[in-house]
Amino acid sequence: MVGVTRVEEFQELRPLLFAIAYRILGSVSEAEDAVQEAWLRYEGSATQAESPKAFLSATVTRISIDVLRSARVRREAYVGPWFPEPLLTDPYQDPERSAELSDSLSMAALILLERLSPLERAVFVLREVFAFSYREIADAVERSEAACRQLALQARRHMDAGRPRFEADRQARDRLAGRFFHAMREGDVAGLRELLAADVQLVNDGAGKIGSTIALFGAAKVARVLSVTIPPFARIGAVLEAREVNGQPGMIIRDREGRVFNVWTFDILDGRIQTIRSIVNPDKLAHLGPVADAHAVIREKKQTRRDQRTS
Repeated sequence: MVGVTRVEEFQELRPLLFAIAYRILGSVSEAEDAVQEAWLRYEGSATQAESPKAFLSATVTRISIDVLRSARVRREAYVGPWFPEPLLTDPYQDPERSAELSDSLSMAALILLERLSPLERAVFVLREVFAFSYREIADAVERSEAACRQLALQARRHMDAGRPRFEADRQARDRLAGRFFHAMREGDVAGLRELLAADVQLVNDGAGKIGSTIALFGAAKVARVLSVTIPPFARIGAVLEAREVNGQPGMIIRDREGRVFNVWTFDILDGRIQTIRSIVNPDKLAHLGPVADAHAVIREKKQTRRDQRTS
């Protein structure tokens, strides 16, 4: 485009590039690094790309595939469940594909994508989420169009077998989440049980550093644990902040200084919460701002509970 600099071209495309990289990698920090590396290659190219979008999308995809290949080795050795780094806002907006974009951003979908090979994951993201043509995908992953069609078919079969479903009515979903937050703050076991699916699961990603790596199952058990776990945080000045996380209802727990302690996401379907995911690994929260000393917060919470029992 006449009169447009490379910097301006890149900045216009940056939201799309990050959206692609994050869905391939499941990591905010790695996605940001991939986008920055794509910029450096674009800036250092001796020739002007005929299509900056095609060049940069292909570049960030190849970088993300390489990063994911090495990341998978680390994730296999990860202690406990591995969840993506939580994302509060998707910078890329496309009204025509808003549903696909929102669903593909969910924790459940990103965890499902972990089952795919790096190439399958990249092809699936480009095709199913961002509607790239097979010719564009072939250029990006340096495979033939026929090979890309086969990769897309394999990926789609894997994803369809476990594709997550979510409450279609966003207002109903948000109302239910609001009732859930209230019941948690009040320690209302009966109220919590009413909002939880019978087979609900509560899963924690603390990398073996913080919290249990054992998932809890069942409405009665999860409601009881939540009712005795959450209210004490409020009593020590912690703040429960309702937020949309990865396109779904969620919550940030902050200490009294406003530092991030924990991020939760909820899968909601058929008027019930199906899954609660808790991310407390501090390495996955740093991009959200200052991170609390989780061990100190937990110690203070336990001490408050002991003091209440003895008073």
